Amino acid sequence: MNAPSVPMKPGFSGAPLSDAAAWDAYVAAHPAATPFHSRGWCEAITRATGHRCHLVTARDASGALTGILPLHHVRSPLFGQALVGSGFAVDGGILANDPAVAAILAQGAAEMAASLAVPSVELRGGALPEGAGWHREEGVYAGFARDLSADDEAELLAIPRKQRAEVRKALGGDLTVTTGNDTTERRDHYRIYATSVRNLGTPVFPKALFDAVLDAFGGDADILTVRSDGRAVASVLSLYWRGTVMPFWGGGLAEARGLRANELMYFALMRHARERGCTRFDFGRSKVGTGPYSYKKNWGFEPQPLVYARWLAPGQKPRDTNPNSAKYRLQVDLWKKLPLWAANRIGPLIARGLG
Repeated sequence: MNAPSVPMKPGFSGAPLSDAAAWDAYVAAHPAATPFHSRGWCEAITRATGHRCHLVTARDASGALTGILPLHHVRSPLFGQALVGSGFAVDGGILANDPAVAAILAQGAAEMAASLAVPSVELRGGALPEGAGWHREEGVYAGFARDLSADDEAELLAIPRKQRAEVRKALGGDLTVTTGNDTTERRDHYRIYATSVRNLGTPVFPKALFDAVLDAFGGDADILTVRSDGRAVASVLSLYWRGTVMPFWGGGLAEARGLRANELMYFALMRHARERGCTRFDFGRSKVGTGPYSYKKNWGFEPQPLVYARWLAPGQKPRDTNPNSAKYRLQVDLWKKLPLWAANRIGPLIARGLG
């Protein structure tokens, strides 16, 4: 395309330092930026999964960035391929100075997909494109976020009565909480998370993905783990972004429910986040009508419908990566019965293709 916009830029691989610095500066300055727009996230995903990141950009006549769209080229023999913005994220998408720039980025994304013979582009946030090939997807996911309260007692009062009673019982138990991102915390978190998703019938992401994200975000990410008699029973990896804590990958063992370890985990994370200076808690997204959706409502979070966008090449159908799909019902049931060692060996080979 002609100036003032240059919608196609290769990804960070081999990009000059000036481009990397411009990317960082643009994300840092834009009020709507998320951690999933950051170079740190995009590089971590590529490093852990091998999915190349392409950065679609728009620039003004002086060459300054006016918009970006990071896209991971996700390939899978099971699920097909797509350009995903951003890979393994729950947000991201087009980040632009105005709607006209957003339209340029959307066109650039579609042209990039066509040039790579990729049948679809999936955007999980940001401006919603319009025009040929673009479709909106709504009614599937909802997001949950609210402000943190001033202290523990106020936080308890913000939780509906029934769930508040469960949290108080958890606080009165013999559970302990640790935080950090050292080798022990990473090992325990992955064991718990892998067990949790296996029990749900879904393949686990590669451990390298968690390590890469923790390494990329440094002090802006950590793990909080709940322990019973010293044994880790529930754990969550969280990101910290502009005063918001984002519990991103969390889970618990089978005994966590009886111990109310998950209740303690999220309440302790609220406390931990306040101590770090956070003022908002983003509980992430959940599929409408699922157990996690109801669980977050029980905590007093109001669901906010999420609308995503997808571009499809002519004659193409969208990828189906939903584990609740009837297409995967048999596989999910079988996966729940796999020994953990087998699920952890096979799962990452499958899950890296979900993106």
